[in-house]
Amino acid sequence: MAAPITYVLVDGENVDATLGTSILMRRPASEERPRWERLLSFAETTWSQPARGLFFLAANADLPMAFVQALLAIGYRVIPLRGAPGEKVVDLAIQRTLEEIGRRSGDVILVSNDGDFIPQVSDLCSTRRVGIIGFTEFRNQGLTALSQRGVELFDLEYDVQAFNSRLPRVRIIPIEEFNPADFL
Repeated sequence: MAAPITYVLVDGENVDATLGTSILMRRPASEERPRWERLLSFAETTWSQPARGLFFLAANADLPMAFVQALLAIGYRVIPLRGAPGEKVVDLAIQRTLEEIGRRSGDVILVSNDGDFIPQVSDLCSTRRVGIIGFTEFRNQGLTALSQRGVELFDLEYDVQAFNSRLPRVRIIPIEEFNPADFL
């Protein structure tokens, strides 16, 4: 029997696009991007087993070597992909990876808000622990609905604490978390 492991699949494009387009409304500065090492630590601590990070990138023309080297240094396997114009290479690769994990042992945390992975996540959630990390208010409703089947939902900022400073997000605040000083 294989040793327990959590595969952490990062949809880098989706997280970056959500952060830039929907939250910041501009291209994020480097200090505003997630601290990716915190994600691996969160996965290992939360599920009490080693985590293997797979970071998927669309690299049709350029490979951002400084970013790739930083990810490699903190323990990610970087998967740069290219395809035909308009082809969603990151989504295709993550879907195939989720299907392959279904033929192996191991738990899965998907870092994405994208509903394109619902069929694969749905297939996995009956046989292993599955988590979704993203931005709660931008998470696809189909992914959110899978929590009724045991999929654990986490927020990249609030649960993982992947950012060095608070993001300008508008969210529903549980009254026990409300602090008026945050708004004055």
